[in-house]
Amino acid sequence: MSLVGRVDLTGQIYRQIKAAVLDGRLRTGEALPPTRELARRLSVSRNTVSAAYDRLTAEGFVAGRTGSGTYVLPGGFDRPAQAADAQRIRPAKTWERIRVPQMDPSIPDFDFRPGIPDVRLFPYAAWRRLLAHWFRTSSVGSPMYADPAGHAGLRRALARHVGVSRAVRASADDVLVTSGAQQAFDLIGRVLIEPGTCVAVEDPGYPPPRQLFRALGAKVVGVPVDAEGILVDRIPGNARIVYVTPSHQFPLGMPMSLPRRTALLEWAERVGAVVVEDDYDSEFRFSGRPIEPLQSLDRAGRVIYVGSMSKVLLPTLRVGFLIAPRSLHTALRAAKYVVDLHTSLPLQAALAAFIEEGLLARHIRRARNDYAARYARISSMLQQDFADLLEPVAVTAGLHLAAMLPPDADDESICERAGANGVGILPLSPYRRAKGSPGLVLGYGGIAVPDIAEGLRRLHACLTR
Repeated sequence: MSLVGRVDLTGQIYRQIKAAVLDGRLRTGEALPPTRELARRLSVSRNTVSAAYDRLTAEGFVAGRTGSGTYVLPGGFDRPAQAADAQRIRPAKTWERIRVPQMDPSIPDFDFRPGIPDVRLFPYAAWRRLLAHWFRTSSVGSPMYADPAGHAGLRRALARHVGVSRAVRASADDVLVTSGAQQAFDLIGRVLIEPGTCVAVEDPGYPPPRQLFRALGAKVVGVPVDAEGILVDRIPGNARIVYVTPSHQFPLGMPMSLPRRTALLEWAERVGAVVVEDDYDSEFRFSGRPIEPLQSLDRAGRVIYVGSMSKVLLPTLRVGFLIAPRSLHTALRAAKYVVDLHTSLPLQAALAAFIEEGLLARHIRRARNDYAARYARISSMLQQDFADLLEPVAVTAGLHLAAMLPPDADDESICERAGANGVGILPLSPYRRAKGSPGLVLGYGGIAVPDIAEGLRRLHACLTR
């Protein structure tokens, strides 16, 4: 509350409190400040405030309680009123087209939703210890803000981690820490996209980057994929950015073959395009030989590598990173600075120690074994009990697999029936931009091995109705 000038001070106090009650900012049963306290805060006499309270009491907005204070009375004013001109302010049209998925906190009885790691595997005790250590030992006089590129120790740790586990070629200077992979895509888009820039994405593919690039002014074009990955000869010649998930195509699951990776890199070098490599869950490889990332095969400096801790550890941590060619370092760091200054420093410091102590590698080994057992169980049951209903796409890594339905099936209706039967599963069709075969996307990060059989039995019943 603030007052203007020295005229009608009682009226100003009365009108502001009344407006707060009518708007729902002051709710039923809420106490008003004591007259003495409010008078001190507003630098007016106590009688001025008391007169305003008396007027509000007379009109039935508030009532005094002897020895207790003044409280808002019931009056049906608890719902905030909309500003009179709310409908006159319109966002840019691109933001009206984006539909944010409903974040339902409930968990299905049998959770086959993709992209969800098993949070029960996370080493909470070790993580709490590392966070507590940072808060105990961080200097009180340390700067309030940190380097936009990220905590130096974490950048070194991430460079070593991806170098050992994924053969990614990077130094600490090449790493920029982000608030999740989605922010990495945002920074890349801000630095590289101008109005009308053509961006090619996989179809089917992961929707958030596609929506983001369009919101930044890009012309987004879907490019079909086959069993070897994106069809390079179908990428528009004027594309300047190509977004791909080569290690575990989302949502179909197959890896991009080495010949296709080579063809994509040769194409990017020839036309001067940038390839954004989203390596979101390749740590969980449980069969087959690892295929080198595009970044490690790239000799022309055309690849930006994006990684995330969301699938490896916890989605709620919101820590990701990108590794970019040196020519983009300054611009990406500037983009990070203007977007949010830097990612949470305590989280970065704790994650750096987590990696350096070997806890990340240990967690990945344990989780990989668990996920491999779940995949094997699901794959076996699909082959035995769903042979005439689903055609699984073979995968060698990650936290999900796709299974194709007959061409005339309605995958969205099937998933709705499954949900009503306690089975959480997603359809393939919403991931497509062009019309294509229906299917189901089954995750196995959120379901334990003992629950898989019953969950698939219920899914089977939904497929045979």
